[in-house]
Amino acid sequence: MSLLERILAVGSIRKAIWRMWYPFLTRRLRGEEVLFLNYAFETDPPVGLPLAPGDEPNRACIQLYHHVASQVALHGREVLEVSCGHGGGASWITRTMQPATYTGLDLNPKGIQFCRQRHQVEGLTFVQGDAQKLPFQDSSLDAVINVEASHCYPDFPGFLAEVARVLRPGGHFLYTDFRFSDLFAAWDEAVSAAPMEIVQSRDIGIEVLRGMDCNAARSLALIHERLPGFLHAIGRDFAGIPGSRVYVALQSGELAYRSWCFRKP
Repeated sequence: MSLLERILAVGSIRKAIWRMWYPFLTRRLRGEEVLFLNYAFETDPPVGLPLAPGDEPNRACIQLYHHVASQVALHGREVLEVSCGHGGGASWITRTMQPATYTGLDLNPKGIQFCRQRHQVEGLTFVQGDAQKLPFQDSSLDAVINVEASHCYPDFPGFLAEVARVLRPGGHFLYTDFRFSDLFAAWDEAVSAAPMEIVQSRDIGIEVLRGMDCNAARSLALIHERLPGFLHAIGRDFAGIPGSRVYVALQSGELAYRSWCFRKP
């Protein structure tokens, strides 16, 4: 394990680092149409998801959201996305899956400010808040979505308990993320102990690698244009550039990328 990984293994330090990194990234990407901060998804043959022209540049990232969110019908439901990033997924789901309400929550105040300015969609709102202390009442939501963010949380089992708390009976938790091999056991244990039942689960590492390939050229250009040189290596990992440590780890199986659908009894 590298020094950085050892540091990030300490929950309180990890949260402090992410609290600084995401606002920094939002400021650096100002002026660019970077609406997604997650990796991506593509199948062979391609998904072929019908998209509006304005969504087409973000196809691979949208397809990851589609894979996660389409596991249940969201039409007419009250939905929360925890760690919504720059709001691209929240906007697309609200526009195409037509939930009654969709709330995007994120710890990054700069990101929430960006979302409120960029995504003017009926039924869609954004709030600044902590994934570990969700500002919602018990049994108040039909679905919770979490895309590629829980590895940042200092208390993943506590987060799962929070999700279960805010879901109504019969509500769903639609979830995807990654872990390195030294955390597989803890990840599996937390998922198994969650106060929700697993409806389905899937390893989507191959599809995520294809998505990374689709986004590589654009991501690499942004890294060189927007990040200082000493952060290029971290930027390549963050973006999943082919050849980066994250990309190679996903190829080798040292890193796993999985998705789930849970249901609250």
